[in-house]
Amino acid sequence: MELWFTEYQTKNLGLTARVKETLFMGKSEFQDIAVVDTYEFGRMLVLDGVLQTSIFDEYIYHEMIAHVPLGVHPNPQNVLVIGGGDGGSVREIVKHTAVQQVEMVEIDGLVVEVSKKYLPEISVALIQEHPKLQLKIGDGIGHMAGAANKYDVIIVDCSDPIGPGEGLFTPAFYQDVYKALRTDGLFVQQTESPFYHQPLLKRLRQDIATLFPITRTYLAQIPLYPSGTHCFTIGSKKYDPLTVDKSHVSQMETRYYNRDLQLSCFALPNFIQELFK
Repeated sequence: MELWFTEYQTKNLGLTARVKETLFMGKSEFQDIAVVDTYEFGRMLVLDGVLQTSIFDEYIYHEMIAHVPLGVHPNPQNVLVIGGGDGGSVREIVKHTAVQQVEMVEIDGLVVEVSKKYLPEISVALIQEHPKLQLKIGDGIGHMAGAANKYDVIIVDCSDPIGPGEGLFTPAFYQDVYKALRTDGLFVQQTESPFYHQPLLKRLRQDIATLFPITRTYLAQIPLYPSGTHCFTIGSKKYDPLTVDKSHVSQMETRYYNRDLQLSCFALPNFIQELFK
């Protein structure tokens, strides 16, 4: 009998993949966790029935959420990641020579352990206990509330705004992010699909722009995620992503991100520009 997995991305639309094998199913204190091996996407991490990442295309999301903001800040020495339990973001961040320390605060320790076992390509920095990396299993919201003037770049690598991730999409959280950043700091957050989550994207953009003088949204093409197009939004105290000199952007081994994308990913289609007016 064939086994198929479907994520219902809206009430009328689902992404379905044929499954070779279910590698893990369990429940943490916070959520249901599964890893399935599929024919099209390879091994996939699923939280509460929502696809989080896959071996097939994970590099796109992780490179774009990490390298774009780090390419904007001229000297990102101290970086914080909220979430990111699969380890892909920190794998990319530690490639930057300017980065001296990466703190990662993930609420669900079981996600980290499952990812290290079943997604080692993604979790390599966690598995190797990279010397730049400090991992903390705990509440990112509480951690942020207790930090002030500490970080150059904050990367909010969170799941959808439901369950454990819901509190990471609020004005109160963004106020704590602003406080935790240094005077020239910036942060980035994944902000969902520009097709299927427009009200959410518009609200988040407005909430961030209320605090940060420079607010920019950029895009990446990610097959696993709803509509295949995904948004990220940057809030910056000083540096404008649109004025980056790409010749100063670090070159490193990547599969998706490059110097040209550093700037071109901020070119938004008209329908998204209209959404923000």
